[in-house]
Amino acid sequence: MTENVWAYRAGVEYLAADLTGYGVEAVDGSIGKVDKHSDEVTDAYLVVDTGVWILGKEVLLPAGLVTRIDHAAQKVYVDRTKEQIKAAPEFRRDEHLGNPDHHGALSTHYLSHLPFGLPPA
Repeated sequence: MTENVWAYRAGVEYLAADLTGYGVEAVDGSIGKVDKHSDEVTDAYLVVDTGVWILGKEVLLPAGLVTRIDHAAQKVYVDRTKEQIKAAPEFRRDEHLGNPDHHGALSTHYLSHLPFGLPPA
């Protein structure tokens, strides 16, 4: 895990590409499609439309959760389970996008659920 969960990990080639519409895969299956994303150096994130999986809600995923991006298949892979993502603090775009308090709550949530077998950085 990166020290800053809001930055892409070293080695993840996001190529400053438009990820809108890419599928998002948790370690245990699909969670939806990228609706919006940012590749700002210290504030990178994905807004994922979960469709029917969480009744049409959106989730905000810090870019530090991304393990790889397959541009040919248009898929983004993250190192958390569907349940860990579902249990994250609720995201409401109009209230939380760019909100440091919400970012802090998400950082705490995702850093408390480290991926399987990986020690903290």
